[in-house]
Amino acid sequence: MRLAFSISGHRDSAGAVRAAVAAEEAGFDDVWLTEDYFERGAFALAGAVAARTGSVRIGLGVVNPWTRHPALTAMEFATLDELSGGRAVLGLGASNQHWMTDRMGIPFDRPLARTLESVDLIRQLLTGSPVDFQGEFFRVDTKLSFRPVRTGPPIVLGVKGPRAITRGGAMADGLLLSILAGPGYVRWVRDRAGPSSELSAYVGIAVDDDPAAARARLRPMVAQFLGVHGDHLITRQAGVSPDLAAQFRAGWLSGSPRTDLVTDELLNEVAVAGTTDDVAHGLSRLADAGLDVAVIRDDPAVDPVETLRMAQLVAERLSSERGRDSKA
Repeated sequence: MRLAFSISGHRDSAGAVRAAVAAEEAGFDDVWLTEDYFERGAFALAGAVAARTGSVRIGLGVVNPWTRHPALTAMEFATLDELSGGRAVLGLGASNQHWMTDRMGIPFDRPLARTLESVDLIRQLLTGSPVDFQGEFFRVDTKLSFRPVRTGPPIVLGVKGPRAITRGGAMADGLLLSILAGPGYVRWVRDRAGPSSELSAYVGIAVDDDPAAARARLRPMVAQFLGVHGDHLITRQAGVSPDLAAQFRAGWLSGSPRTDLVTDELLNEVAVAGTTDDVAHGLSRLADAGLDVAVIRDDPAVDPVETLRMAQLVAERLSSERGRDSKA
């Protein structure tokens, strides 16, 4: 399993670039820039990261078809791919009604169909050839004014639900799974996406000689995103009942995430925390379930160099254990 690092949009721009450089120096394979509203913009940060790094893949995770027209996404992405020397990965997703409608007044209708159509349109535009596209949501008759450095760059989809996983997995080059994707959910996705689709997932980690202290650091984040997900396949696969999911949801909506409801057992199902051995075991469970890339979530309250150092130690422990197992 490969390691990637997701840089928080809460970091200032200079700090985000330093974190990306540190990730490359630590041997991480990918760096992902989130496009969460209303934080720092992913494309601008990705360009700065491209200018300061030389080997890591640079992922955008994820861009939606509402605030960025697919033709403009193709333009921006082709520029980033050119700037990075062909190291960019485009992550696309539908976003959510809270951001689009509640906060920006954009009607959030048929998000999956719109997202999948945008994949088709962006792919055509990135060939550099003229495109006359007459879809259900988009009408485009144009072409990029420059030749992309790659005419078939990787496009991954950030999706969660059953229909999105099945349809998106057949269409995209890979899937980027949400934070709190535990082994049960990863296994469920792998069964439907098939063996060839690259599966990546955002993973919250905390490493400490005191396992209780590590779990305490992650508990607020876990409570928050359990509220964001609510009663969903992700939470059901982790053993969260509809009633419990409703309590997490209510806490998040009220601005008071229910950290008191996050038991150690539940936390261990949706995140990895504890000693180096504990976290290595947690990542091993995800790898065994079918995860290809663990995208380590950046905690803006922690020095990224420390997070990367801990993740690297865990990866080395995991690699050593798997090497011993293969010889046994």
